[in-house]
Amino acid sequence: MFGRVRAWSRSHERAVAALRVAPLAVLCAVLAVPIAMADPVGGLPIGVAGYLALSAALLAPLVWISRPVAAFAVIALISFGQWLQDLAVLPGNLAVLVALWAVAYQCAFRWALAAVLVAELGTFLALVNWRDPTFGMFFGGSIFVVTVWLTGLYAGTRRRYLEGLEERAERAERERDQQARMAAAAERARIARELHDVVAHNVSVMVVQADGAAYALDGDVEQAREAVTTISRTGRAALAEMRRLVGVLRENEAAATDYTPQPGLGQLEELVRGSAVPARLSVAGVPAELPEGQQLAVYRIVQEALTNTLKHGGAGARASVELDYTGADLVVRVTDDGRGAAAPASADGHGLIGMRERAGMYGGAVSAGPRPGGGFEVLARLPMARAA
Repeated sequence: MFGRVRAWSRSHERAVAALRVAPLAVLCAVLAVPIAMADPVGGLPIGVAGYLALSAALLAPLVWISRPVAAFAVIALISFGQWLQDLAVLPGNLAVLVALWAVAYQCAFRWALAAVLVAELGTFLALVNWRDPTFGMFFGGSIFVVTVWLTGLYAGTRRRYLEGLEERAERAERERDQQARMAAAAERARIARELHDVVAHNVSVMVVQADGAAYALDGDVEQAREAVTTISRTGRAALAEMRRLVGVLRENEAAATDYTPQPGLGQLEELVRGSAVPARLSVAGVPAELPEGQQLAVYRIVQEALTNTLKHGGAGARASVELDYTGADLVVRVTDDGRGAAAPASADGHGLIGMRERAGMYGGAVSAGPRPGGGFEVLARLPMARAA
């Protein structure tokens, strides 16, 4: 409820400003009539009608109090003309103090200071025409004017403070939304990398095995059967991983997918053994217990490197996967003896970018290029962050 009221007040500033001074304006208008009829000073030189017209002229600028400097200037000029004509102080002259408060509330300090000086001058001039004015009367009037001014300054300062708090809260909310969008974009990029690795590797394996099965179908039925079995197993594994990744995008199934284990170092041997490229895995040092995310990064780097060998190494290419735990960094080296000159054209594509991003998430780096004497090498170094 309060929030809706503040929103309405922001979109209707002029109406709110007018409502803020309406009670005093109505009070002055109501008092003007009986005071004029009573003629307290005796023999009004402008008559009752003129008295009421002057009161209306003093109160009318309050309708435009949303422009406080202009309203104050008009009321002050009318009051000065009233003083020049030696007319008595009216209830409508309180409009000067209302406009003074509005200037202090809404405007910069220099305008507020100028307005209070003008109001103090008006207080002095009003007492000049008073019968037997005293310093005490001027001092009391000045205190009243300054009190109104200080009240406006305080209210304006508090309003700006609250607006600053709201602005900071809105800015923080926008930053949180931006961070959420960035996190969502990063998650989508991660899923895209995962899908790329899954599809590129498994489909490449299936294509190679299908070609092998086609060649062996007439000459070696057992080899063809083994190739078809590999295709089936690889296809099922690809489908399972793709279901897991696509399930992340479904909010209703997010809870179920969170419990699906991701591949890690424990599945590397199975990955190497099931690769369509003849490959071997060797480990140096004592394997460390790494966080699941870092294990997944190593798994995907090896998977992408084997996929590149399968795509670009040519017929008869063999690969070697080495993991070295002996230093401060985990060193992952994937080499092959295929056509190394053919690989660089594709190594700068999405595969190598994905490998570098995965390693960079854990403060590591990846390099890739042809080996001297033939073949291709992918070298990754990742600081070993021990699992908690």
